[in-house]
Amino acid sequence: MNKYEIMFIVRPDMEEAEIRKTAESMKKVLTDAKANILEEKSMGQRELAYEIKKFTTGYYYLFVVEANKEAEEEFNRVARINENLLRHLIVKVEE
Repeated sequence: MNKYEIMFIVRPDMEEAEIRKTAESMKKVLTDAKANILEEKSMGQRELAYEIKKFTTGYYYLFVVEANKEAEEEFNRVARINENLLRHLIVKVEE
């Protein structure tokens, strides 16, 4: 199992409950793929460095997980097709 930091940005034009539901669905993708979530942090709404899909702000989430390669690939696949996410980034943490 490798350790990853996963950050993603959720669109700001949705209801707060829908934003949380999107974050929970992304968390479920990881847990369904047998990843262990070590840390979960909602960083709130922040200004983006540049405009993405005509948005200047977004809701940031950070997960620190222990996962196998398949879980990381599945999260990446789902994040690419989820229209509620503006961006995502997966970084492998070297011990």
